[in-house]
Amino acid sequence: MSEETHAKAPAAADAPASSQAPSGPGTSPRSGGRPSGGQGGRGKFFRRKKVCKFCTEKIDAVPYRDVKLLQQFVAERGKIVPRRLTGVCPTHQRRLTRAIKQARNIALLPFATRY
Repeated sequence: MSEETHAKAPAAADAPASSQAPSGPGTSPRSGGRPSGGQGGRGKFFRRKKVCKFCTEKIDAVPYRDVKLLQQFVAERGKIVPRRLTGVCPTHQRRLTRAIKQARNIALLPFATRY
């Protein structure tokens, strides 16, 4: 029985040494592995909250014939730009998507770009 307790003692002494965090460049305990300027730090840029263009201009129905307006919400390759990038509210994004699809069907907007 004394041999069992004797064998456990050295193993317990090794445990604290192996549980230390690796040290090196970019692994300080305060940084948490993130580059500076994250959520807790001071950011370089102030991100303004995006506001729906249709709500501010009080446009209820999105016109499918207004090609200049619709092209702002279509990417270069012909994809519809998502809401998180444009800042359009969900209701107007659905109406905008429908208007873009209508404009594509009557050939006012292209489905995709040519190569």
